Amino acid sequence: MGLLDGKKALVCGVTNKNSIGWGIAKALHAQGARLAFTCVESNVRRLKKLVPEVDSDIVIPCDVLKDEDIASAAESLRNIFEGSLDVLIHSIAYSNISDLGSEFIQISRSGWNLALEASAYSLVALSRAFRPMMMASGCGSIITLTFVGGRQVVPGYNIMGIAKSALNMSVKYLAYDLGPDRIRVNAISAGPITTFSSMAVENFDTALQLVRTHSPLLRNIVQEDLGGAAVYLASDLSSAVTGEIHYVDSGMHILAPPAAVHRRSPQKKSDS
Repeated sequence: MGLLDGKKALVCGVTNKNSIGWGIAKALHAQGARLAFTCVESNVRRLKKLVPEVDSDIVIPCDVLKDEDIASAAESLRNIFEGSLDVLIHSIAYSNISDLGSEFIQISRSGWNLALEASAYSLVALSRAFRPMMMASGCGSIITLTFVGGRQVVPGYNIMGIAKSALNMSVKYLAYDLGPDRIRVNAISAGPITTFSSMAVENFDTALQLVRTHSPLLRNIVQEDLGGAAVYLASDLSSAVTGEIHYVDSGMHILAPPAAVHRRSPQKKSDS
């Protein structure tokens, strides 16, 4: 008997098999959850080929930058899931690639707004849209994905660090608002893991190496680690847990490791 038998879960933001959201979807499915997915229109065909692996055929197009798309997705899922939802996974983050790796001070107003709206406000908008379905279920769990770059500087992460910081506080304010509805809101702070998005981050390979050599567990994390944490936060095992940032990073967050060499350091110039 699975921890999530009979539960209905929506996973937002899966891009491919390497996505953190896909690892979480597999873990939820293994514990008995019925799954649905949302993604941008351009990814629907690809995702429809993937979701049968978790016994699903529900892929709803949704651009989280458009309120009408979110409302339409909520209405579609309400009909499919007969009015109720137990788990919402928010695995969405986006910025212009050009805004990563260069000086943060060069961020444009449009680049700032895009990253914050796509990566942080989308959690608020989705939570609001699916709140009635979770209330109809009697309780619910909302889980998002964050990163240590939202609380301290990770060179090259830039605007995404600001977006994750906003996301972290959104988790806490949403947890406060939704607690009386018996809806819990938490975030998983993942250590470095290879995904489509992570490849755009400066010094990413260095971050992976640091975790392997400096973290208490001396290993990088894998999808299954994040899936296990999500199952815990989605299930009744965490029924009194809300507003938390749950670290899954081999313990790296407890350390104060040396930062990467500054991009303007004379040492970096001499090395090149």
